[in-house]
Amino acid sequence: MAHDFFRSFNLFSESEIEGFLQLFELRKVNKNDYFIHEGERCREVAFIKSGIFRSFYLSDDGKDMTYCFRFPNTLMAAYSSFISGSLSKENMQAINDAELLVLKKESMDAIIQDNLNWTKFLKIIAEQEYLELENRFFQLQRDSASQRYAALLENYPDYIQKIPLQYLASYLGITQRHLSRIRKEVSF
Repeated sequence: MAHDFFRSFNLFSESEIEGFLQLFELRKVNKNDYFIHEGERCREVAFIKSGIFRSFYLSDDGKDMTYCFRFPNTLMAAYSSFISGSLSKENMQAINDAELLVLKKESMDAIIQDNLNWTKFLKIIAEQEYLELENRFFQLQRDSASQRYAALLENYPDYIQKIPLQYLASYLGITQRHLSRIRKEVSF
């Protein structure tokens, strides 16, 4: 799975992929455990082998605000903290039991020194993160909650049923009751 992910970028040879995958360590994360807490420095990036994670923050009034989900076969990090060394403004929590392949920032920095393709890879990842953020922004500005739910359902049909309603509702910016009505209306 991770091997195929890195191969899909058409940047690395098979031996390069094998070499840097050996730098990753397998980590099991239990349901409700955290990859990172708000206020910590993110010094790792993870490839999600299995499980679903949510990124959230606490509003000024203490309300839990889910703004992102991460699914298997993707990378995950508290990105702004990871690249700047600042404290994370987000929490990343496992929604269910998960397995990660984790790479320390120091190891990644060393790989970058030895392989310019990693710089290209990180540029592509940064661009993807930007596009995802822009898409989320426009979704919140333009689309109704029903449209946002339908997009989630279309893009991640195998995972949506595994996300608790309170997290989905928070992500969509609606109440659980409203989400229940939408789920009855929207189906594929």
